[in-house]
Amino acid sequence: MLDKSAKIYVAGHHGLVGSAIWNNLLQRGYTNLVGKSHKELDLLDGVAVKRFFDEEQPEAVVLAAAHVGGIMANLQYRADFIYQNLQIQQNVIGESFRHGVKKLLFLGSTCIYPREAPQPMKEEVLLTSPLEYTNEPYAIAKIAGLKMCESFNLQYGTNYIAVMPTNLYGPNDNFHLENSHVLPAMIRKVYLAKCLNENNWNAVRKDIDLRPVEGVNGSNSNEEILAKLAKFGITPEAVTLWGTGKPLREFLWSEEMADASVHVLLNVDFKNTYKEGEKEIRNCHINVGTGKELSIRELAEKIVKEIGFKGELCWDASKPDGTMRKLTDVTKLHNLGWHHKVEIDEGIHRLYEWYLKGICINHQTA
Repeated sequence: MLDKSAKIYVAGHHGLVGSAIWNNLLQRGYTNLVGKSHKELDLLDGVAVKRFFDEEQPEAVVLAAAHVGGIMANLQYRADFIYQNLQIQQNVIGESFRHGVKKLLFLGSTCIYPREAPQPMKEEVLLTSPLEYTNEPYAIAKIAGLKMCESFNLQYGTNYIAVMPTNLYGPNDNFHLENSHVLPAMIRKVYLAKCLNENNWNAVRKDIDLRPVEGVNGSNSNEEILAKLAKFGITPEAVTLWGTGKPLREFLWSEEMADASVHVLLNVDFKNTYKEGEKEIRNCHINVGTGKELSIRELAEKIVKEIGFKGELCWDASKPDGTMRKLTDVTKLHNLGWHHKVEIDEGIHRLYEWYLKGICINHQTA
């Protein structure tokens, strides 16, 4: 167990999960936290990372920083996804080892599992068959990270634990129309379509002033705004989403991911992640999820209902669906003493409230 005064470095503390982990640690009385923004510390710069570790000497590290994005981003920027993630991991895990960090928590993703993995996915199915093509570079980087943790533990007796979260959503999410993940992107698309449907141009302008869309913001003309939003499937009459809506997905509220992560950081050691007496120690990572799934179509319908959009919901089947199922087996996590509490309906409601509040606050301070 880490002492309450232990210095903990949270890499990526402004991100979706990093910010939630930071808050969770504070709530538990861990106040000696260190975080650096990307401007203050570029994790791709090995010299800068070494200097940071020399100066701060953290006792524990949470590696929540990563280069992330949705299907389109993963397809277009394949080199960025493998290179940047490998570099971040190499620098942070390497310096953690050189500086004698007692405990390290590495955050991966369930996209590490094979495309055709038996469902629900147990930790043991890692590397048993080919990965999903769209995010293969990112997945390979994350596999390298968890194997790095495992290998340092086996060779040097370190205590580095890797957790693999399912699809996350929550406060501080990215609502970029092109690069964000499915749930926040849907909320924003449906919300904007609702505003157009109700001819509420004031609300539309507030929204795109806060998050401009490809250079278009609230000061552009109605025609320019309509044309730009239509490119993303947003019109007054309908919202068009990618794919068929058939894939099944599991979603975990980000603050719960944070709670699970901190639970593992404080209570789980490397020796707890595998069975004693195993000849080959591997797959020591831990899935973090709800163990429950719903279709993308069902998710979209829940969002439409929550937001109160009166238009149509359409699907563009010419666009990729991604993996058809990605459900985690969370038996290991449950056995280590953690269960989720926030169900999807409550989560959608909370995130939509958070989104609306952000627009109001920013508009008042503008």
